[in-house]
Amino acid sequence: MNIEQSIKNILSEQISGYRTLMEVLRREREHLVQFNAPGVEALSKEKDTVVLQLRLLEEERIRLVRAFAADRKLAEDLSLQRLFEITGDEAFQKLRLQLISLLQGIVELNEFNRVLIERSSGVVKNALQFLGSLGVNHTTKNTGTRISREA
Repeated sequence: MNIEQSIKNILSEQISGYRTLMEVLRREREHLVQFNAPGVEALSKEKDTVVLQLRLLEEERIRLVRAFAADRKLAEDLSLQRLFEITGDEAFQKLRLQLISLLQGIVELNEFNRVLIERSSGVVKNALQFLGSLGVNHTTKNTGTRISREA
């Protein structure tokens, strides 16, 4: 397999990973709307795993692009647009457009989820303040439970 094909394969894997991330963010939004804290927590772990995989794929993509540039004795960091211009391979342009679209969608979903989290946090703070004004102590004291009187 040549280096150009390896780059395209990595880009395809990144696209798949970003699609997975978008799906996780969509599910996270649903859990946030439903105030499903355990669901959000589980998805947070899943999101961390996907992001780690994407980071590894990006490092491999950078390594491959640098190797491609070195083989062609190019001193520049190559963008996908530049790869398309050099190779004339339409696949690079198509992959680039797919990545741009996915990344824009991820930014939008992430921003929407951030707003939901901030609003939820505000509701909880207001509720705690209201309970405090009624004299309800909302601090958690972890004193433990006595199971046996034997020492």
